[in-house]
Amino acid sequence: MVTTTYRVQGMTCGHCVKSVSDEVGALDGVDDVRVDLAAGEVAVTSSRPLDPAAVRAAVDEAGYELVDA
Repeated sequence: MVTTTYRVQGMTCGHCVKSVSDEVGALDGVDDVRVDLAAGEVAVTSSRPLDPAAVRAAVDEAGYELVDA
């Protein structure tokens, strides 16, 4: 198992959390998604490392922006 934390910009409410969780959670290999709304962070647990471009695309699809570290 691999857990990676991403920073996401633009989330402000529970609907935002659900949208990001649903889109990222649909990626192949993702086992769990936990969103910390106050911190603007999304912790993703997966069976293998995820393609950063796929995570970025999922966050974009949800309507938010992945912040480069």
